[in-house]
This record gives sequence, structure tokens and C-alpha cells, in this order.
Amino acid sequence: MATAQDVPTPEHFLLEMKGDVAVITLNRPEKKNPLTFDSYAELRDFFRDLDRQDVIKAVVITGAGGNFCSGGDVFEIIKPLLERDMKGLMEFTRMTGDLVKYMNGCPVPVISAVDGVCAGAGAMIALYSDIRFGTPNAKTAFLFTRVGLAGCDMGACAMLPRVIGQGRAANLLFTGKSMSADEGLAWGFFNQVVDADTLLDDAVAYAQRLADGPNFAHMMTKTMLNQEWSMTLAQAIEAEAQAQAICMQTQDYHRAFHAFANKERPAFEGN
Repeated sequence: MATAQDVPTPEHFLLEMKGDVAVITLNRPEKKNPLTFDSYAELRDFFRDLDRQDVIKAVVITGAGGNFCSGGDVFEIIKPLLERDMKGLMEFTRMTGDLVKYMNGCPVPVISAVDGVCAGAGAMIALYSDIRFGTPNAKTAFLFTRVGLAGCDMGACAMLPRVIGQGRAANLLFTGKSMSADEGLAWGFFNQVVDADTLLDDAVAYAQRLADGPNFAHMMTKTMLNQEWSMTLAQAIEAEAQAQAICMQTQDYHRAFHAFANKERPAFEGN
């Protein structure tokens, strides 16, 4: 397992450890933090490798300069894609899909802290986070049809209806219109809308509360939340019975009982 010294130092975004929480900051504020081929790949690899370490217990993603992420860089991604053949295009679209797939499948909670522009691939990163904090200035848009593409990008047609409902998702994906912070909160996209001045602190504090909890059980909860969409109700009930029986064998479960019996707060260790 990795140690604190093994947490990678990325080249294409900022990464800071705040306790057990890794804070990723997309850091191209002069262009509203767009993604490049390199930052896509580095983010994909970061989330892919999370299951091989025990240092990071939660992740917060945010953007620098009052914006979250404006999507793929026009001149560093969109323009070069015009010159690729089908094989090259599929390499790119599969890489972008792998980013959110690994976010979805990683064993720790992922929290997005969204201010300002949250568009295109940026909106997808927020969508595939487990928890989303926004500010009153957050404007979230799935802009794919605005550039002549389908709204079905990076799993948008699968995940967005689960979060905000089929009709609302269809409207956003067909039109590319922005979802306001108020709409995002009312529709269930945002879990909380907070002041911009406290956004990152609030998101990190929430993430740290999860990091201080039973990490193995959180991993199991995330796994079940994702897997049960493809199960029947009977299958889901059985899967949860098995998952809970596994969790009952952990030391954290024993710690929780003894702490309760002694009227103490449990100190979870993730095993």
C-alpha cells in the first residue's frame, strides 16, 4: 500500500493533501480551467490508481479563479480532433469515458466543489462525483450539441437522468442550456449550495467527515449505489445482505459497538 510520500505530484493539475482528503484543483484560470489531452489522461490515471493506496480517503475536485471547468480546450483538443481518423477519435472518446468510469468505480467518495462555469467535460466530472457542492454563481451546461455533437458523451445519457430525472436531463442534453444553481439544488444535482467564499472549506470539511468514517463501509456503499441500477429488487436486497454481512466482519463494526457501549465516539480505521 502507498504511503503519504507516494501520493503523486501531478503535472497538469494541482494536488494538495488536507488530512486524509486529496484536493484536486484544475488550474488554468485564465481560460476557465479547460482540460487538455494530458490533463484528461492524468486525471484518469489518478482515479484508476486509487484502489492501490490507503492514504487518500476522499477526494475533492475544484477549479481555480472562480470557475470549475469549461470543458475541453478549443484549440488543444477540439481543433486537433478535426484531423484524427476514426481510430484516433475512438482513442480519445474512450479515454474521456475512462476518466468518469474510474471516478465512479474508485473506492473513495468524490466531492465536487463547483463555482462559476461548469461546462462540457467539466459538467461530466461534477456529474460523476458522488457529492456536489455549488455556489449561487454555478452555471452547469452539457454543451455537446452546441458544437455539433450528441448529448450522449462520457455516459451523460446514463447518469444525468439518474440524478435529475429523465425529462430534465433530456432538456439539458438536447439544448445545451445552462442549469442554474437554484435549479441544480431543486433537481438534486447539487447536494448543497454555499457561499463562494466558503465553498472549498465546506467541501473539504464534508470530505474529511467521510474520511474519518468507516472507509471500507463507504467503499461498499459506493459499490452498491452503482451496481444496483442493473439489478432487480430481489437481487439488490440479496446483494445488500451479502455486503452488510461482510461489513459486520470488519474491525470498524466491532469498534462502533464497543464505543457505543462505553458512550464514546468510535474511532474508525477502515478495516
